[in-house]
Amino acid sequence: MAASGAVEPGPPGAAVAPSPALAPPPAPDHLFRPISAEDEEQQPTEIESLCMNCYCNGMTRLLLTKIPFFREIIVSSFSCEHCGWNNTEIQSAGRVQDQGVRYTLTVRAPEDMNREVVKTDSATTRIPELDFEIPAFSQKGALTTVEGLITRAISGLEQDQPARRANKDATAERIDEFIVKLKELKQVASPFTLIIDDPSGNSFVENPHAPQKDDSLVITHYNRTQHQKEMLGLQEEAPAEKPEEEDLRNEVLQFNTNCPECNAPAQTNMKLVQIPHFKEVIIMATNCENCGHRTNEVKSGGAVEPLGTRITLHITDPSDMTRDLLKSETCSVEIPELEFELGMAVLGGKFTTLEGLLKDIRELVTKNPFTLGDSSNPCQKERLQEFSQKMDQIIEGNMKAHFIMDDPAGNSYLQNVYAPEDDPEMKVERYKRTFDQNEELGLNDMKTEGYEGGLASQR
Repeated sequence: MAASGAVEPGPPGAAVAPSPALAPPPAPDHLFRPISAEDEEQQPTEIESLCMNCYCNGMTRLLLTKIPFFREIIVSSFSCEHCGWNNTEIQSAGRVQDQGVRYTLTVRAPEDMNREVVKTDSATTRIPELDFEIPAFSQKGALTTVEGLITRAISGLEQDQPARRANKDATAERIDEFIVKLKELKQVASPFTLIIDDPSGNSFVENPHAPQKDDSLVITHYNRTQHQKEMLGLQEEAPAEKPEEEDLRNEVLQFNTNCPECNAPAQTNMKLVQIPHFKEVIIMATNCENCGHRTNEVKSGGAVEPLGTRITLHITDPSDMTRDLLKSETCSVEIPELEFELGMAVLGGKFTTLEGLLKDIRELVTKNPFTLGDSSNPCQKERLQEFSQKMDQIIEGNMKAHFIMDDPAGNSYLQNVYAPEDDPEMKVERYKRTFDQNEELGLNDMKTEGYEGGLASQR
């Protein structure tokens, strides 16, 4: 049964000049004080207003207060000493919330009838056990209790009963029977459910156990429907224009990570780079401010090439050390003059110069923990010292050598300083991968054509 008849009289009306006896306004920092009967400083502001019932002047009292564990509200009360009419309502001092709220309270004991309730204009109140509902905007907002809500509903139903009985309206008797049921709820003879559904999100039901959980109270936040938005007068935001696609080639992306050495928080920079006369690659560099550790890694921005690549550079001049170099994870390095070979995946992917890679190789070999210390083999130690000296001579340009990069995936690169002409000191070969090389790259089990039929048969 809908309590559409439970409509309170309208707002107090137009306010006139304030009375000289107005209470002094509170300080700005104490504008909204927590509601308390013991706070003597919390006094309402009084404004002389026009009574919309007898059109004489009455008094409106405004109280700005704060509900514990809720938010600020404005309580207004109007009373007319001439005709006795009075009206009380509340308004939220904040904005419409981002989501609606639904309070489901199971009333089991008389103590639950004393719970404070903030019910706004837009809230719908329901008691499923009686099939009873107070629609939104049929009552003014109120600061009351659960018992006060029921009493207010009873008063709304009773206000037109004398006229219905005089007219011998058939609904008068049914309304009387329903009022009796509502009065029985106030005695809490049996548990019942009270639901307050407010799409504005500004209604509230007290939790006397706060901040602990209340087993009798369920609070649900939800997204408003289009109808609820229209009911609240909320305008639909115009769809934001899609931003133009960012050119990642001109941006350095950053994300948080941990240092691989000291595990302290660090930042990794990532950038998409187009290498001239080659292809696009992704460079990632990590710099730790805590221990100073630096590392960089390169990932290919494209697919595995149809053919492998073998690059041979004859180092004849110190200027060769400044050539840009991209070594992928699948690339092996060979220096025949030193009888040295670096396998795939060692040192990972790198984008550096030829000098930088040779220094990394020297550090990797000479600082091997298994070849250092008093227990190391003297002959092996001498060979390592000789290797280090020859590597230094190559880096300084005092020794000619051949530097070979062999990448079956075809994703490595060594700068041609004569580009776009051929480099007389560098030779680039394309070759067909062997079965073993395809196996290492995982290409033998990769099916890129005709796989649709196999998927269909599996289904």
